Amino acid sequence: MDDLALAPEAHFEAASEREQRSPDRLFTLKEGDVFLVCDASGDIHGVADGLFHNDTRLLSRLILRLDGSPPALLSSAVGRDNVIFTANATNRPLTPIGAVTTPEGVVHLERKRLVWDGRLYERIRCVNYGDAPATLPLDFSFDADFKDMFEVRGQTRAQRGRRGAPTVLPNGVKFQYEGLDGARRECVIAFSEKPAHLDAHHASVRLELAPRAPKDLYLEVGPEEGPPPAARRFRRASLVAKAAMRRRLRRGGRVQTCGRLFNAWLDKSRADLALLTTDLPTGPYPYAGIPWFSTTFGRDAIITAWQLLWLDPSLAKGVLAYLAHTQAEEHSSFRDAAPGKILHEARRGEMAAQGEVPFGRYYGGVDTTCLFVALAAAYAERTGDRPFLDQIWPALLAATEWMDSFATSDPLGLIRYERGAKTGLLNQGWKDSHDSIFHADGRTPEGPIALVEVQGYAYAAYCGMARLAATRFDRDRAEAWRRRAEQIRQAVEARFWMPELSYYGIALDGENALCEVKASNAGHLLFVGLPSPDRAQAVMRTLLGGGFANGWGLRTLASDQPRYNPMSYHNGSVWPHDTALCAIGFRRYGGADAVPRLLSALFEAAVHFDMRLPELFCGFPRHAGEPPVAYPVACLPQAWAAASVFGILQACLGLHVDGWRHELHVRSPRLPWGISELRLENLPVGERRLDLVFCEADGRVMVLPGRNEEQGVPLITHT
Repeated sequence: MDDLALAPEAHFEAASEREQRSPDRLFTLKEGDVFLVCDASGDIHGVADGLFHNDTRLLSRLILRLDGSPPALLSSAVGRDNVIFTANATNRPLTPIGAVTTPEGVVHLERKRLVWDGRLYERIRCVNYGDAPATLPLDFSFDADFKDMFEVRGQTRAQRGRRGAPTVLPNGVKFQYEGLDGARRECVIAFSEKPAHLDAHHASVRLELAPRAPKDLYLEVGPEEGPPPAARRFRRASLVAKAAMRRRLRRGGRVQTCGRLFNAWLDKSRADLALLTTDLPTGPYPYAGIPWFSTTFGRDAIITAWQLLWLDPSLAKGVLAYLAHTQAEEHSSFRDAAPGKILHEARRGEMAAQGEVPFGRYYGGVDTTCLFVALAAAYAERTGDRPFLDQIWPALLAATEWMDSFATSDPLGLIRYERGAKTGLLNQGWKDSHDSIFHADGRTPEGPIALVEVQGYAYAAYCGMARLAATRFDRDRAEAWRRRAEQIRQAVEARFWMPELSYYGIALDGENALCEVKASNAGHLLFVGLPSPDRAQAVMRTLLGGGFANGWGLRTLASDQPRYNPMSYHNGSVWPHDTALCAIGFRRYGGADAVPRLLSALFEAAVHFDMRLPELFCGFPRHAGEPPVAYPVACLPQAWAAASVFGILQACLGLHVDGWRHELHVRSPRLPWGISELRLENLPVGERRLDLVFCEADGRVMVLPGRNEEQGVPLITHT
């Protein structure tokens, strides 16, 4: 059978229900490679929502109605640990049965759901608070479209696989799809009670509710048939899912402050990171974000892990292990691969398997390889974990050899990109939208392109490899890598600096003409420590000025630049991780007082986003009484956005762990605005765990030992 169109009634919705919904009004659950996106009522409409597994949308529609009408929503939330979604609703007036009418607001309906072991579990609890019995008709409409994630994002396909006719089971429906890749995909929805009416896209269940006597209906959605949904299965899934989340949340150190709202932001950020982190055979790995990027991304994971490195080194270890395992070994123009390159992203959907998109294993990120090496060096300095570094040393050498190839192929020795095939990414830095790199007159530059921040990452990578080689007593390599780092530093200072603007340009084009554009990319040079001190101060002044600082963070592009658009993806929006990396750079160059200011801006933005910073938000200037403006299709949660509070908090505290010497250094600490005490608990330093208290007294921040008196870790403070 050819791919079938959905039943017309499955497409019918009121216009208001099909309107695009802002990500801060959607709710997400994730476990492993399965995630759910639904609206505040718990419904799935098949827009950008659904139940997804391995880049395929299984459940594309699940809508609940009470007697044909939407229940009146009372509240919605995902629990503090991100495990269970709850929606509370009540009835509108029910159709009378005989002479009895159940009035509005008498029946309470609670939807609880979670994702565990590849399945969606839901309990619908109904309570009649009236004095008379009530008949509650629950009507469900559902469908499974098996769309690839790239189709959901809007890409059209010339051909799709074969969708079989749904199979109506005694208590549910099974949907089937055979992809062009030969894989057979199934989705089964099942109910704990046999529906009064059941067809391929609808089910009706009538519940008889005695006064004040709860009655539960369970449903499950999974890739195969299972035992009938029941209370014990829901309870067991809830218990094991919560236990697994607790284990993830216990990794690394913990931060608590005297500020209740600030703590809520810290807790939500940590819970989001735990939600997004999947335990792979190589170790924990943070998937980039939901819904569009719930898979392994190299760049995102590296920067996420780097921001968490001081608190939880195990995340960086898992990221490095996976990326070493998936390192490219051959040339492929289609996948933008070359020996030694580090993965940009990996997809497991039908379109990737068929080669309709190159992202099955795609290496078109020019910065990821440099960042991989730089993170490995930072991990070494944080932990002193020599056995693991020995394990990934061949991958580090291969990555460095790929970087070395530019020393001979490029006249300036700079790291450049140019996509190998038209199906690949046009721009291959972190600002990878098609219009993010341009000349001052608005022209799109011809490649190969050398991005300014990528040279900074390469500089950090070579400096790091030189230090690692020194620990291995390899003086020749250490010296060679130091020379290469210096070569890149001099090239950046000579070719990217704009004297008339006292700022670095965003890129060099294929003719080595500078794109004289003021973008936040230059702030990443401060993060890695490349600029001279006087130029770093000039960059800081520009970034903290009104062109970049909009009151909620730092814009990606100054407001006086061509292509500036505060509603764009990369040309004037605010990305929390970008702001955090710039703030870390400020601390490196003596701008410690600016760090709490930027942390406060992000915190106040998070308050307006229910304590969860999105991937990005619009760059409009801040006005009193007005919230930050949401970007309509931002991922929420997003890993490096969630990690940004911890990266910038480390910069506030001036904290550095010397893993080789098992020492903790604190330099001129600052506290977030409005916070007079901060507790750091269970911080791993070597084989020990350290507790510290940062407290403000007489205008100074003091650092005191925590509850463990004999901690055995030297604490070295610098003024």
